[in-house]
Amino acid sequence: MSDRKEKIQSLLERLETERDELKVKFGLAKLEAREEWQEVQGKLDRLRGRLKVLRDEAGDASDDVGAALEMLGGEIREGFSRIRKLF
Repeated sequence: MSDRKEKIQSLLERLETERDELKVKFGLAKLEAREEWQEVQGKLDRLRGRLKVLRDEAGDASDDVGAALEMLGGEIREGFSRIRKLF
């Protein structure tokens, strides 16, 4: 085999190895994204439920609940950001 063909063959083998490694990492990222999505979805559901309680209840306690809901909303936003970074 000529020197050029050997170099090209070597390049092809390195690229295929890199491709295979990235394919594994991509599969793991998809799994991680799914897990993150489920966690964020659960938080979003809790936020929705707590907001309903807040609407139903009026008074001083609603300020504390409102602050907690804002914090939960921030966690959800951060979760979405982490999911975006996985892709």
